[in-house]
Amino acid sequence: MPIYGPKLEKPTAALDLLNLGLCTKPDEHALVSLDTKFTWNEVDESSTRLAAGYLAHGLVPGDRIASLMPNRVSLLVHYVACFKAGLVIVPLNYRYMSPEIDHALEVSGARVLVAHAERNEDIAASRLAPDLPLGIITHSAQEKELVSLEKMLLTDIEDVDIPAPDPESPAAIFFTSGSTGPAKGVTHTYESLCWMIASAAGAFEFSDKDTLLPGSSISHLGGFLFTFAALSKGAKVLVARHIDPDEIIPLLREQKPTVLCMIPAALFRVIRDHGAKREDFASLRMCRAGADTVPLELEKEYIDLTGHKIDEGYGSSEMGIATLNPPSGLIKIGSIGLPTPGFVVSLKDDQGNEIPPGVDGNAWVQTNSIMYGYWKNPEATDEVKVDGWFDTGDVLSADEDGYMHFRSRKKQIIVHDGSNISPVEVEESLLEHESVELAGAVGVHDTMHGENVRAFITIKEGAEVPNIFDLIKFSRERIGYKAPEDIVILDEMPLNPTGKIDRVTLKKIAEEEHGHR
Repeated sequence: MPIYGPKLEKPTAALDLLNLGLCTKPDEHALVSLDTKFTWNEVDESSTRLAAGYLAHGLVPGDRIASLMPNRVSLLVHYVACFKAGLVIVPLNYRYMSPEIDHALEVSGARVLVAHAERNEDIAASRLAPDLPLGIITHSAQEKELVSLEKMLLTDIEDVDIPAPDPESPAAIFFTSGSTGPAKGVTHTYESLCWMIASAAGAFEFSDKDTLLPGSSISHLGGFLFTFAALSKGAKVLVARHIDPDEIIPLLREQKPTVLCMIPAALFRVIRDHGAKREDFASLRMCRAGADTVPLELEKEYIDLTGHKIDEGYGSSEMGIATLNPPSGLIKIGSIGLPTPGFVVSLKDDQGNEIPPGVDGNAWVQTNSIMYGYWKNPEATDEVKVDGWFDTGDVLSADEDGYMHFRSRKKQIIVHDGSNISPVEVEESLLEHESVELAGAVGVHDTMHGENVRAFITIKEGAEVPNIFDLIKFSRERIGYKAPEDIVILDEMPLNPTGKIDRVTLKKIAEEEHGHR
């Protein structure tokens, strides 16, 4: 039967995201980085000026405004300004190169691009960016004659009448990671976005006593969502300009956050940093990791360093955060937790039948925060939105208590001799080896077996390179027949724009090598 999360009474109001902080502590800091601090009043006043500036620049409510920005306090002010002006934010992954920039601009139909000056070379190489209808608004540029975000943030403009946005109108287009094909533009209305924020705020149990450190890109749905969920409850938000130990550890020490959110690969780097100490994490009531499976080795190392467990969760750009181990309840290591407020999760077999606990099934979700659809792609939308339910494309299982475990993307399941093998299980087994830093597994076509398992690994710095046959045996001792038939050692593991193991690229590498054999 479906597994229900707590009831969610109402969404967060789109134009009231800052209200609690403005009413209770207007002159205290709302946004803080190592070089910039904005009070609640300053965020409100700056975003109002910027909203008026965008409209004076020629944008009208409903226009798409793309951004190619690293984590900055000004990027969050930009988002608030767009909400106030009724503009549709289109955050681009800061790792995007010119072809990906062009794809996002073409799909979204953005009229203007807000971009950091350090990306000028890639923007110049773009086919579409130089000729956008309303041009490029720069950040940190040296040329004074350019239209800049800094000028707009400081320029007083005559009052502009900005009507409240229609709840059913588009508010944001987030691009998928492209893990199963070309990136699609996930479109959220003001209503779905605000339900999503309310659900995340409840799931994290945010209050005005919290300080959040989202140690990930705030151009991705996760970092963006957690930030606004915290702000909606009056919590302070720390902005990590770079996602590395040199930035994260000083923020932990100086600002003493209560909640930390990171993807596993980045969290690994922080806790393995020689400067990281147990007391650096003492202020945390919660460390949430997601966007990729949390390896058991990461759990072990985090517990050894901090004395606390990692709280693993699960979600996507299409729906927000769907499951989480309850922060004030039982955290089961290896589980992605229970459905969050306002979410219902149903696990089904390929025929659409509900499956019992302990059996892997296709995950379907029902919630008010489901995306409106993929921008200008109704065919793809209809494939995943069926009768009020969303087909996540992921395979999960649930235990008797309703706690869920992530198995794999359905499209990435390896079928060997008729048995389904999750690449996550293969990767987990290899990550237990003391020399393995990262691991990725894919299926390679085999006439007799359907697919064979091929794994790719990178080696920890300074570690001894293991014998491949010994490593296969090491994996087989843990997962039996699911162990890889072959393992390839890479100098660098390919990661997709959101920092996940890029199994699409690994699949291409495997197929090319297979074709040459």
